[in-house]
Amino acid sequence: MQAPYDYRTVLSAASAEITEKNSRFIGDIFPVTTEAQAQARITEVQKKYHDARHHCFGYILGSDGAFQRASDNGEPQGTAGRPILRVLTGARLTDVLIVVTRYFGGTLLGTGGLTRAYTQAAQEACARADIVTYTMGRTISFTSDYAHVATVLHYFREKQIDPGAPVYEENVRFEVFVPEAHVALYVNDLTNIFNGNIDISESDPLYLPIPS
Repeated sequence: MQAPYDYRTVLSAASAEITEKNSRFIGDIFPVTTEAQAQARITEVQKKYHDARHHCFGYILGSDGAFQRASDNGEPQGTAGRPILRVLTGARLTDVLIVVTRYFGGTLLGTGGLTRAYTQAAQEACARADIVTYTMGRTISFTSDYAHVATVLHYFREKQIDPGAPVYEENVRFEVFVPEAHVALYVNDLTNIFNGNIDISESDPLYLPIPS
């Protein structure tokens, strides 16, 4: 399967709390990249709220979001873990975990009420988190003589590409991150700017963050 050109995740942990008929639902969201990290965070939340009845969770891993796990942790089947996952998929997030802790308030909510409460707590946690988009691309490197520098910089401005920090020596060295979908086009355009008299090297594909 081809890796996606971009994916969204969270920059850091965040927390939110809602109350439904005196039951408290505490949503904690974390960036995670492995199952071990996810399990460690779940254990951390369980210890923090050791006196709570339920610690339900959902997490998604991988740039393609293919790896998903969820748990109702004793709640009626389908009322907690899957709703949390649906919030994450709806927000197009991956490499992310949400744990929703429930303190029972004495009033039964029913399956519909539980589903709504776990969904809302997960949504509120997402709303508190800083979201970042990672875009796949390559760093292209080339050297320009001074006669072409203004043209090169103008080209990057037109394409809304950050030219980075060119190194000005005898010639000018550029290292520029270019989105994967446009690498071939930009390399071709730069080659035309220099009438073919240019040597452009490309890095392996990598993901870089673009805050959103």
